[in-house]
Amino acid sequence: MTKYFILAAILAVAGYGLVKAWPLLEGPSLSIASPQNNTTFSDGIVTIKGNAARAAQLTIDGALVLHQENGDFGTTLTFPSGDSELTFVATDLFGRKTTAERTIFVP
Repeated sequence: MTKYFILAAILAVAGYGLVKAWPLLEGPSLSIASPQNNTTFSDGIVTIKGNAARAAQLTIDGALVLHQENGDFGTTLTFPSGDSELTFVATDLFGRKTTAERTIFVP
């Protein structure tokens, strides 16, 4: 009977550890709320918003962007006339990356 209790306790601790470690195992995720792809901005001022969950670092076109502990980020950038392609890269503590791209147009 004691063997079963010890086995159950070990399985419970292992299960709890797996649940807590899952976000680290999963890697970063990236969702861009704004801008939508292929959007036109008449004044060239673009508000960027999104969430980079489980990310240690976030960049937009190579420039570091600060994000909150829960992953939310936001910034405003100005673009010249023409097409611009934005590349978002979220990197976690282990160097794993996820990327998103958006194309915008300023007349």
